[in-house]
Amino acid sequence: MITPFLPPDPAAPTFYDVVSSPVGRVLLTGDERALTGLFLLDAGEHSAEIRPEWTRREGGFAAAAAQLAAYFAGERTEFDLPLAPCGSRFQLAVWEELARIPYGKTVSYGQVAAAIGKSAVASRAVGLANGRNPISIILPCHRVIGADGSLTGYGWGLDRKEWLLRHEGALRAADDTDVQPALW
Repeated sequence: MITPFLPPDPAAPTFYDVVSSPVGRVLLTGDERALTGLFLLDAGEHSAEIRPEWTRREGGFAAAAAQLAAYFAGERTEFDLPLAPCGSRFQLAVWEELARIPYGKTVSYGQVAAAIGKSAVASRAVGLANGRNPISIILPCHRVIGADGSLTGYGWGLDRKEWLLRHEGALRAADDTDVQPALW
């Protein structure tokens, strides 16, 4: 994963494209330099919406679409794309840490807080930053779980979080609904 992120360019026009995936239609957004968003269009109340000021660029995110297809096919475990998420310093620190969580591993919100130099009290703030992650899957917020190993909070639904973790082999074979915590 490429980090640190590119700085967002608020003056740049936003382009978008939609690609299919096993978890639903994926909305990719970005500018000429980097991917700025990855959202689901088929996520119920958490579905993303295409804004009227955005310009459709079919095939405009070919590298991202190809890497996502390879990820979903089980052929890719890391992404190598320029990213420019927009967020606070704290959010960016959390999102950079997400990029360091290896494929097939999970960590707790407290472990993410500790990794960015915060106390366990910051676990809740990490959860909020995790929930605002604008480039899901590529910045794998689905790999962050409760301290007790439970699947907690996922904007696209726990069924998709479970699917992604199962796809990556992060669920225990003995109990398919439980996640095995691991340090990265």
